[in-house]
Amino acid sequence: MIQNDNELKATQERILMFERILAEARKTYSESNYKAMAEGYLVEVDQMQAEIRDYLSCTSERAEAA
Repeated sequence: MIQNDNELKATQERILMFERILAEARKTYSESNYKAMAEGYLVEVDQMQAEIRDYLSCTSERAEAA
């Protein structure tokens, strides 16, 4: 769970890193190999995006109280 803006930024950067990895992998892996390797990354990206949505849906007062 994201607790502050620094963690938000780190999570956003991690998503970008995973997206770059996937974009490059699409160029070099066969379709079946890409799907197999990408699955874990995509699940992780989905989880991080959900954490970002949860964090951004709270006001700063609610986030500090949590």
